[in-house]
Amino acid sequence: MNTAPATVTVRHARPGDYAEIARITVDSYLHAGHFDDPTHPYLGRVRQVADRHDATDIWVAERDGRVVGSVTVVRHGNEYADVALEHELEFRMLVVDPAAQRSGAGAALLDAVVAHARTLEGVSAVSLTTGRDWAAAHALYRKAGFRHVPERDWYVPDTDILLLVFVLDL
Repeated sequence: MNTAPATVTVRHARPGDYAEIARITVDSYLHAGHFDDPTHPYLGRVRQVADRHDATDIWVAERDGRVVGSVTVVRHGNEYADVALEHELEFRMLVVDPAAQRSGAGAALLDAVVAHARTLEGVSAVSLTTGRDWAAAHALYRKAGFRHVPERDWYVPDTDILLLVFVLDL
């Protein structure tokens, strides 16, 4: 019997993927304990995948023909960019279905973002925002060479939620 893990393919999202991207994003945030309430306003916003895709690039990780993760990729000045400086490519909402976590899908998405950034003229770094206590995400980013840049950390408006900024210089 072949027990080798299935290959993860990263590709651009298509409209037929939107419902699964929304489900995976919400499920992964709830599973990780980032939110307690599935009706939280932010989770409502991330469910609007078609609107987000109109303004950004969204990629999916696919295994055996099934979407198991996604990431949103933006440039400085985009309405979805939180922290990107002019020379940075930013990614947001890198999520993997809780049933497929620790399978390489998150690393495949991250590698694809970094490889893409290296092809862009004028881009010399990749940036992201992550939650203060999101240890698994921090480990993935550090393993890929990202460093925490505390002087760029910021609070979600009107909350006490501190978000950390990580950067990878290319």
